[in-house]
Amino acid sequence: MSIHGSINVLGTPLMACSYDPVTGFFRDGCCETGPQDLGSHTVCCKVTEAFLSFSRSVGNDLSTPLPQYRFPGLKAGDRWCVCASRWLQAYEAGFAPPVVLEATHQAALKIVPLEALMELGQANPKA
Repeated sequence: MSIHGSINVLGTPLMACSYDPVTGFFRDGCCETGPQDLGSHTVCCKVTEAFLSFSRSVGNDLSTPLPQYRFPGLKAGDRWCVCASRWLQAYEAGFAPPVVLEATHQAALKIVPLEALMELGQANPKA
């Protein structure tokens, strides 16, 4: 059940993405969004080394810890709420990681086509 009452891309309650590491714009484990989330951190994905390398190559190093932002640095296999536009950019370049559809906020659909998310969608076994 969604802790915020939000809806995912499947039209059901938004599930948690990850509590280890703790993800989300609000660092609450969910890909929740709001007016202050200018990057739309709404796509829950299981990051891959290819995605981390791609993201670093376009100026967004997700591997290096930044404790001042409560950011632990990611490794392949971690689940993380990524910016919808970055995920779409990676998708178009062939480097998008798998998506956890139940934990991806419906706001992602303003940026990413549902078909793209479904193509790389996977079940939500555990946050």
